[in-house]
Amino acid sequence: MDKRIAFLVASEGIEQAELTDPWAAVEEAGGVPRLLSTKLGTVRAYHHLDPAEEFTVDVALSDANPADYAGVVLPGGVANADELRMDEDAARFVQAIAAAGKPIAAICHAPWLLVEADLVNGRVLTSFPSLATDIRNAGGEWVDREVQVCDHREWRLITSRTPKDLPAFNQAALKEFGLG
Repeated sequence: MDKRIAFLVASEGIEQAELTDPWAAVEEAGGVPRLLSTKLGTVRAYHHLDPAEEFTVDVALSDANPADYAGVVLPGGVANADELRMDEDAARFVQAIAAAGKPIAAICHAPWLLVEADLVNGRVLTSFPSLATDIRNAGGEWVDREVQVCDHREWRLITSRTPKDLPAFNQAALKEFGLG
């Protein structure tokens, strides 16, 4: 059976490197990345604030079955994370992944969805620094590290701060997905 990894994004504002680098790492390790979004069609990535490539969505979140995936990657991007955290299907998807004991890897602003889904309480994680207060207010412990792996309770959480942390993020995520 293949190791399918869900890459969960909104329709726009995805930080391109935070999507494409982990995607390539999953493929190179023998996994099968699948792009899930709030709607079918294409999504727009960005290089910070500059428009970049479009990517075709494989599965709409409303149709996605968390049981089909070995884990999930949450790429960052301010607009992406802000839109995604307001999507009830996205929150339900990550809650189901966590309830099944599967790993979640989130970078940059992506932990906003985890805050919204009530999945940071009692966990140690990192993110883009502007999320530190949100994480603390949701009961998490924020740390300033290149990568943070938290195995507190039933599932593992892999987090990083920015695109410069992608090598460490990818390595830790692949290990937790059973691909590295």
